[in-house]
Formats: sequence, C-alpha cells, structure tokens
Amino acid sequence: MTPRIDILKATHSKAIQPLLALQSFVDSSGLDHRLLHLVKMRASQINGCAYCLDMHSKDARAIGESEQRLYALDAWRETPFFTDRERAALEWTEALTLVTDGHVPDEIFASVRTQFQESELVNLTFAVTAINSWNRLCIGFRAVPGNYKPKGHAA
Repeated sequence: MTPRIDILKATHSKAIQPLLALQSFVDSSGLDHRLLHLVKMRASQINGCAYCLDMHSKDARAIGESEQRLYALDAWRETPFFTDRERAALEWTEALTLVTDGHVPDEIFASVRTQFQESELVNLTFAVTAINSWNRLCIGFRAVPGNYKPKGHAA
C-alpha cells in the first residue's frame, strides 16, 4: 500500500495544526485515556480506518487495556467487559459516527447524559469529532498502518 499524501509533512503542517490542537485538548480534557482509546477504536472500526485501529490498539495496550476488551469491542453490547459509562460512550460514538442513520436519537442522548456531566459530554463529543476527522484524513490519503509505536512504550 502506498500513501497518497503524507499529511504530517512540513508543507501541510499549517493545515493540520487546528486538528492537532483539538486532539491535544481532548487528550487533556480529563476523560479517562482508556475510555478515549475505546472511543477512537470504535469509530475507527465503523469507518474502516486501518491506520487508526493500528495506532489506538497499540496505545490502548501500552496503558494497560486488555486484549480481551479490544477484541470484543466490535461486539461490546454482547459482552460483560465494559462498564455502564463505557457503554454509554460507545453508544454515543456510534450515533455520532453514523449520524446519517437517525441523527442521534433522544434516547441515546438521555442514556449518555446519565453517565457524563455536561462538560464531560461536550469533551467526549469533541473526542468523537476528532477521531472521525483523523479517520477521514487517514482513509482519504491512505495512511499506511503497521509502523506506529506508542511514545515511551515498546510496541
């Protein structure tokens, strides 16, 4: 597989700065990093982004996420491996990622609202927005998976 464009190259750095700033905000928003990686992986599964799945599975494992939960993520509704808060976040992620399939029903908003304070829900929504943006860039420009290594950890 050959990438179409390397979006991180210096010639594109100004264009990507706002998305990097959004990602930095999300990463420092106070939401649990394991939860954020589950959200990133679930959106990436839905969107079919191999690069982001490779990256976030490695990042999740590097901070202690279990293989069992990562393997079962696509079927999270049928497993006992996820907390109510994680389930609400995953449902919210799916609704926002698949926004054309129902425009985020009130029931889903009500469910996620029981698990997240307003500011947390806004931050979670920005997390979903960011990963969907990254997915579209990586898929559109054919980012090649396989070589990513988490910072400060062995892959």
